[in-house]
Amino acid sequence: MMKSAILAVLMALTGAARAADGPAAPTAPPSTLGPQELVENSAKRMLTELDANRPMYVKDPAKLDALVANVLLPNFDTEYAARLVLGQTWRTATPDQRKRFVDAFYHSLLHNYGAALVDFTADRFNILPYKGDPSDTMATVRTEVKRSSGDKVPVNFSLRKTDGVWKAWDVVIEGISYVKSFRTDFGSEIQQKGLDEVINRLESGQKPAAGGTGAASH
Repeated sequence: MMKSAILAVLMALTGAARAADGPAAPTAPPSTLGPQELVENSAKRMLTELDANRPMYVKDPAKLDALVANVLLPNFDTEYAARLVLGQTWRTATPDQRKRFVDAFYHSLLHNYGAALVDFTADRFNILPYKGDPSDTMATVRTEVKRSSGDKVPVNFSLRKTDGVWKAWDVVIEGISYVKSFRTDFGSEIQQKGLDEVINRLESGQKPAAGGTGAASH
């Protein structure tokens, strides 16, 4: 589905993955780039590497996981996004539960959608001019992803500036926030089964049962 293909690309551009075994470029230092430059630079680095070594990543998805984690993860505020996804549950979760959820959630995203990433090419991704104020601490970078039919899908990155560094924390696809979508879905599952059960499911790589988290199974 187009949504899963786009989400896979967005995960890569924002670094929503954890380290895996396999060679990869050195870990990128915290970025001092502005919002648009951050998204543009991340996209260029990922797409250039994919174009150069696509057969390798098709054959060994673990190397794609490692590439994303080592090169792009510093550009994504994983804890902030996970905190918003869990909502009130984050406040009552233990430090161990929080850490496990952050790790398991993003592993699950890459596992479920990563296969679509290897087919993504630079000509399908376009970054629109940034119109924000340099003094802002919150920003939206607008982009477009082209479907195979030629239609363009609006994809907006939400970023925030903390400690002088811009990091992405959400992606809005055709007006739908993936943070809000997962918050609704996980909230329902946590209410039914509890946080530990949800974390265990994510860590085991299982998809939600019918009627569970729809966003995670798109």
